[in-house]
Formats: sequence, structure tokens, C-alpha cells
Amino acid sequence: MTEAPAHALHAELVAVLAAVSLGQPRVLTTRCGQALPAGPFQMLHRSLQAGLRSWVETQTQHSLGYVEQLYTFADRERPEAAHVLSISYLGLTCEPEQPPQGDTSWQDWYSYFPWEDWRDGPPAVLAQHILPPLQAWVDEASNTALRQSRQARVAINFGADGQAWNEDLVLQRYELLFEAGLVEEATRRGIAARASLPGRAMQHDHRRILATGIARLRAKIKYRPVVFELMPPEFTLLQLQQTVEALAGRGLHKQNFRRLMEQQHLVEETGAMTAGAAGRPAKLFRFRSDVLQERAITGSKLPLARGA
Repeated sequence: MTEAPAHALHAELVAVLAAVSLGQPRVLTTRCGQALPAGPFQMLHRSLQAGLRSWVETQTQHSLGYVEQLYTFADRERPEAAHVLSISYLGLTCEPEQPPQGDTSWQDWYSYFPWEDWRDGPPAVLAQHILPPLQAWVDEASNTALRQSRQARVAINFGADGQAWNEDLVLQRYELLFEAGLVEEATRRGIAARASLPGRAMQHDHRRILATGIARLRAKIKYRPVVFELMPPEFTLLQLQQTVEALAGRGLHKQNFRRLMEQQHLVEETGAMTAGAAGRPAKLFRFRSDVLQERAITGSKLPLARGA
């Protein structure tokens, strides 16, 4: 008779719940910012998504709206690592005015990935803390072929050696830093620490999952108008642009952005103006009703300010 395994396979549901507040991309966390909302899938749940919604709402007292599945990860950082599968989901919402209770909190996602914020140009952390130790990692390669491979990966992922910065490669950059021993999570797996980078670590594989969610959302906003999930019912074009910039981590050409909105017929004027704010009143817009109903209209690639 075949013996039963010592440990059964456990499926953990993990949520990357994203919002944009005051021009900053935010993620809902637990354990004082060290983890994402998560919990085991139980047979009483009719589906994985139902299980995820149940756990998130129980842990955070926050209901989920739009949700889509990301990837499944085999978390090998825990004692039972070979027996834990993390099934991750991306959810989009608006951050409520009332802060969550307990150890649940909304955190700026660039506090975990400071090298991903290019809205004001290349971040200082890149030249000061990332590229030098990465170059040392390249130079330590045992042969020419490996050295060239590492150099190419650094150039492509971090915009070095004349390569353009690609904002979509969030997960690849994190994985490269992990391999080079530049993130705290790597030391838990026995990789020698090469340097200590700015950027908060997370428990288990949750920062990797967060990187996956950011990458998915950055790619998605370029061809589907999912950004409306993160906006209030009425907004100015500047608020909309700042939301997209916050997610992409890049500046947008103001006139090109507004021209794109007009060409794609994504928004319409409400007839109202902002009131009580500093400066000149601005027109208020809302997403067109057909956009809200279809939620799958194909748009053009966003006019990212590549020179920023």
C-alpha cells in the first residue's frame, strides 16, 4: 500500500488589491505592510475567486470589485515550501477614506520598488544603489559567455548601456535582483547578500507576487481602459492622467494624452466644473456609459514620455 505524503498540498489565495490615491499607486497589505491579503482555499468555497473574496473581506473588511487571476507560484521559502501553491489575483478598487482596522493598511507600492518610479526621470536609487552592485555581479561571472549574458540582462531590464527603460519588466527586474542577491528575500533562500537596496521586503514570496500584479496592470492599461476601475465617478483630465502616470511610473505628454482620450471616445464631459480647489476651475469628465458596459474596448498605446 502506498503511504500518504507527510504533508498535503495546500493552495493559498493571494490578492494584489490596487488603488490610486492622491496621485500615488497603493496596495492593500496585512501584517503592517509585510504581506498581501491571503488565506487558504477551502472546499466550502464555490470557486477560487469566491474563496479570495471571502478571505480578503474577512481580513481587511474591504470588498473586492474587478478581479482577474495572475499566476500560480510555488513558495519555497517556508518550511512546508514544496507543499504550498500561491494562486494570485489582481483586483482594482478605490481606497476608502476610512483607514482599515488592525494590521491591515494601504501602502505606496513604490516603497517596495523605488526603482520603478520614473515619473520625474531616472530615480537616484538606480545609479547609486542598483547598477554598481549589478555590474560587480556581472564581472564575477565565471566565463565570457555568462558575463555577456548577465550584461545583456542588466542592460535590457534596467535601461543600461543605451537601452530604453521598459516599464513593463517589473517582475524580470525583481527576479534579476533576487538572483544577484540584492533583495532581502534572496538571503532567505541562501543566496549571499551582495548589498542592501532601498525598498521594503515582504514575507514569503509576496513581493514577487506584487511585482507580477504591477507588471500586469502596467501592460493592461495600454490596451484596455481598466483605469476607470480606479477613478471616482467624476474626475478631471489631469486627475486621470496622474492616475495613469502613477501606475505606469512614467510621465505622459499632456496634449498627446488628451488627444488620445478624444480619439478613443473613452470619456465625456459632465457639464460641471471643479469647485473649491486652488487655481482655475477645470471641467469634470466621466467614462462613457458604453465603455463602462463593455469594459473591453481596445485603445492605442499610451503616449509615454520616453525622454523623461
